[in-house]
Amino acid sequence: MIPREPAAPAASSPASPLSRSSGRGRRLVRFALMIATAVLLVDAIVGENGVLALLQARRQFAAVERALQQSRDDNAALRETARRLREDPSTVEAVARRDLNLIKPGEKMFIVKDAPPLR
Repeated sequence: MIPREPAAPAASSPASPLSRSSGRGRRLVRFALMIATAVLLVDAIVGENGVLALLQARRQFAAVERALQQSRDDNAALRETARRLREDPSTVEAVARRDLNLIKPGEKMFIVKDAPPLR
């Protein structure tokens, strides 16, 4: 085996032009990767399918879900009213008296008009 000579310290010898350009190239690659990462992060947050769009879609979904539940509740109430009108004669009578101002034979109707407000 041939003994090796100790390598000279890097600080004492001037850097070669090749190592200088290699350092610049690495810095440029690192900088380009940081820019690309930043662009991708911004796109993920505010892009067409980003986090903000997802949150907006969730809000819209919740609003549509509430409107659907309200419509279902209204539909159930209308079905119940229709059932009572079909099956309960007293409900039909109450609606006829209220909406059509109908009365039974022998009853008297008194119409009271609103008086103008006093000053």
